[in-house]
Amino acid sequence: EIKKRRTFAIISHPDAGKTTITEQLLYFGGEIREAGTVKGKKSGQFAKSDWMDIEKQRGISVTSSVMQFDYAGKRVNILDTPGHEDFSEDTYRTLMAVDAAVMVVDSAKGIEAQTKKLFEVVKHRNIPVFTFINKLDRDGREPLELLEELEEVLGIASYPMNWPIGMGRAFEGLYDLHNKRLELYKGDQRFADFEEGATLFAKNPFYEQVLED
Repeated sequence: EIKKRRTFAIISHPDAGKTTITEQLLYFGGEIREAGTVKGKKSGQFAKSDWMDIEKQRGISVTSSVMQFDYAGKRVNILDTPGHEDFSEDTYRTLMAVDAAVMVVDSAKGIEAQTKKLFEVVKHRNIPVFTFINKLDRDGREPLELLEELEEVLGIASYPMNWPIGMGRAFEGLYDLHNKRLELYKGDQRFADFEEGATLFAKNPFYEQVLED
């Protein structure tokens, strides 16, 4: 039973989208039927990990929360940690109990102060890190620029598992380099083969740029 468990923490600077990503993982893991949001005052549908009143009112995570679901024969434990420096001690303690960490980075802001501090803790404890570039559907920095910053600021070698098809309003999906397929966010088709990209995105200038690069 212990061998089936996988425990990871999600770390980031405040407002990078950490809690919202946690909610999406719970949704696609089949644990919840509807994904809430950090700022869910109007709908009343708050993020499940923000259970305290102060978290719902202020739209921040104050304490670490653990959520569990079964996926692909494994029992997954997600630890959603506070991003604000005022509550960082709780985050540091949480990182002592994880197998790996997911580091969320805002595509427009890149590596921020608290992200850098938390990464140093993860690095010191030799915890494997998977970086998630968030908010690609908003105007942000170029992917290569973000990868370069990861390597220069944090001193880690990066290898992209996915690559965006467009950015901001032109964001249409991802190249899933690991599974060698396209993941589409528009239309009825969810997945496609790489070979179909030329037909699907021929009019997307970003697609031509990727081919040239």
